[in-house]
Amino acid sequence: MTSAETEEKQPTVLEQMGGVSGMLYSSLPVVIFVIVNFAAKNLMAAIISALASAVVIGVVLAVRKGTVQPAISAVFGVGIAAFIAYKTGEAKGFFLFGIWQSVVYGSAFLLSIIVRWPLAGVLWTFLNGRDRSWRADKASVRDYDIATFVWALVFFARFVVQRWLYDEDQVGWLAVARLAMGYPLMAIALLATVWASAARTSA
Repeated sequence: MTSAETEEKQPTVLEQMGGVSGMLYSSLPVVIFVIVNFAAKNLMAAIISALASAVVIGVVLAVRKGTVQPAISAVFGVGIAAFIAYKTGEAKGFFLFGIWQSVVYGSAFLLSIIVRWPLAGVLWTFLNGRDRSWRADKASVRDYDIATFVWALVFFARFVVQRWLYDEDQVGWLAVARLAMGYPLMAIALLATVWASAARTSA
C-alpha cells in the first residue's frame, strides 16, 4: 500500500468508536450500577460498584494503550454520575448528568449549523488531521450541515426519551435507553459524517 493510499484511508465507524472492546468497556459501569442497585437495594453499594468497575476499566485501558488518558476518561464520567446520584440520594440521579449533557451537545451541534461552522466537519477534519479547505466549498458545507443535524437529532432524541424515563422513575429502562441510544445512534450519525466526507472527496 502506498503512502498516498494510507493517507486517504479513513477509519471505520467501529474504529472511530474505539472498537468492540471500547463499546463494552464504556457500557459496563452503567450495567453494574443498575444490577447492584436492583439486587442489593442499596444506592451506596451501586455507586461504589460502578466507580470500582470504572477504575478497573481505566487501569486496563491505560495498560493496553500505554497512557493514563484512557484511565482518566473512563473514570471521569462515571465519577460525576455517581456524585450526582449520591447528592440526590436517588439511583436515577446517576443518569442526570448524561441527560443534560445530551441537550448541551445537541444545542452546540445545532448552533454550529447556524454560524456556518458545522461541528461534524470541524471535528472530523480535526480527528483525521485534515485541513479545513472544505469550508470554502458550499456543497461540502451543506453536506456537513446535514451530518451535523443528524448528530443534533441523536442528542435531542436521547434527552427527550431519557428525561421522560427520569421523570417516571424508571431506573432500569433508563439504563436500557442509555445503552440502546448510545453507540447504535452514534453509528448512524457517524455514517452521516463519513458520507459527507466521502461526498467531498469524490467531488
